[in-house]
Amino acid sequence: MAELSIGEMAAKAHVNASTLRYYESVGLLPSPARKNGQRRYEESLLDRIDFIKIAQQTGFSIEEIAVLLEGFATGDSLSERWERMALQKRSELEDRKKQINAMIQILDNGLNCSCLTWTDCKEKIENNGCC
Repeated sequence: MAELSIGEMAAKAHVNASTLRYYESVGLLPSPARKNGQRRYEESLLDRIDFIKIAQQTGFSIEEIAVLLEGFATGDSLSERWERMALQKRSELEDRKKQINAMIQILDNGLNCSCLTWTDCKEKIENNGCC
């Protein structure tokens, strides 16, 4: 498998090189091999980086992402703690999904509306059921 420089990996992953160094520093990425002092990443890490980005964008903390990637500390009941965290995050994501869908509906109404302000549009919808 190809080894990529930090710049090449960053470009393929659509992140900054500093983001890769940060992921490495917090343990989300393994320390890469070095050639002539330069980091060399396995291209296979792109899937892991994509996972990290999606998890961050959907509200997971660095600590939660680490747990998803590597599991819990030894001695903890993995299945119980993982299930509890997964159910909690799933609930949070469902709440965000409802908020996003509500905002999409507002934007769709606005696109089909001739009102000049959001307040006028909202009042028309509340009074007449249409805009």
